[in-house]
Amino acid sequence: MDRLYIERFNKVREEMAAEKLDGLIVSDPYSIWYLSGIWNDPYERMYVLYIEKDGKPKFFVNRLFNVPENDFEEFWFSDTDDYINILAENVLKNGRLGIDKIWPARFLIPLMEKKSDLKFCLGSDCLDKARACKDSEEIRLMKEASRINDICIERGMAFVKEGVTEKEVAEYIEKQFKLEGADCPSFETIVSFGANAADPHHSPDNTVVKEGDCVLIDMGCKKDRYCSDMTRTRFFKKAPEEYAEIHDLVRQANEKAESIIKPGIPLSSIDAAARDLITQAGYGQYFNHRLGHFIGQSEHEQGDVSASNNNLTKEGMIFSIEPGVYLPGKFGVRVEDLVLVTKDGCEVLNKVDKKWSVLN
Repeated sequence: MDRLYIERFNKVREEMAAEKLDGLIVSDPYSIWYLSGIWNDPYERMYVLYIEKDGKPKFFVNRLFNVPENDFEEFWFSDTDDYINILAENVLKNGRLGIDKIWPARFLIPLMEKKSDLKFCLGSDCLDKARACKDSEEIRLMKEASRINDICIERGMAFVKEGVTEKEVAEYIEKQFKLEGADCPSFETIVSFGANAADPHHSPDNTVVKEGDCVLIDMGCKKDRYCSDMTRTRFFKKAPEEYAEIHDLVRQANEKAESIIKPGIPLSSIDAAARDLITQAGYGQYFNHRLGHFIGQSEHEQGDVSASNNNLTKEGMIFSIEPGVYLPGKFGVRVEDLVLVTKDGCEVLNKVDKKWSVLN
C-alpha cells in the first residue's frame, strides 16, 4: 500500500483506539477514497470498507463497480446475493463496531439483527478527526484550488459593469473556473447585488446592478477533488458611507479572528473574537451564522468554528473564517478566507485584498 494511505489508515486506527472500537464500517465514498484512492459512487448499493485494529482491511464491493488492484481483502457480490450476510460473516464476532454516519438504515438494521452480540456505536469521529487535519498532499491540493479561486474572483469583480445581472456574473465566474483548470464549482456561486446580499445564501437571479449597490461574491471551485471557498464584497460606482463603515468592521472581525489562530485554542474562542467585535459595534443581531466551517473534499466537512464547538485547533486543520453583517432590505457584507492551522499560527490561503473598493 502507498505510504500516504498507510499514514491515513494509521490516523484512523489511532482514533479507533481512542474510541475503544474493535471494528469500523466505512461507507462514505469520500472517506473510502481518502483511505485508498479508490472512487465509486454506490448510489443505492452497499459499498463498505471494513477496518479492524490490525490486519488487512476488507472491501465489500458490488460486481458492477470498478476497483483497481489494491491491498485489501475483497468480497464481491451481485445485486441478487445476500450481501448483508456476506458482510455479517466477515466482521467481528463480538466487541464494539463503529458505523459511519451516512450508512443507510436499510443496511444497518439487518446487520444489527444478524449480529446481536455486537455493540453498535457511531464511529464517524474516527474518520472526521483524521480527515480534519490535512496532510501535506491535501494541503498542496487545497492551496492550488484557492489559487484558482483568487484568480477567478478578480475576473468576476472586473466583469461587473452597467446592465449586468447576478446570473451573468455567476455564469462568467464558472466559465473562468474551467479556463483555469478547475474541475467544477464546489458549490453554487453566490452573486448578490444590493439588498439581495442581506440573504447569506441568495441564489443569483436577474437583478441588475445599480450605482451604490454592494456586490457580494461567495465562490469556490474543486480541483483534483479538493475545494476552495472565499467571499469578497465590493461596491458598484460608489460606496455609501454607512455601508463602507460596516465593511471595515466585518473585515476587522475577520482579521481579528485570524490573528489568534494557532494550535491548541478552542474553536469557540475564534468565533468569539469576531463576534464580540461586531456585537460591540451594535450589529451582533445581524451576524446570524457561525463564523466558519471545515472544508476539504466537500465544501462543508464535519467540524465548525462556532460558539458551541470547544474542540481545540490542531495543526493541519483548514476551515473558513467568514464574519458577516446582514441588514434586511438594505445591504449585506461578508469577508471570508480559508485558513490553515500551522505549527505556530495560521496561513491564510486567499490572497485577494479584503478592503472594500469601488467597481467602475
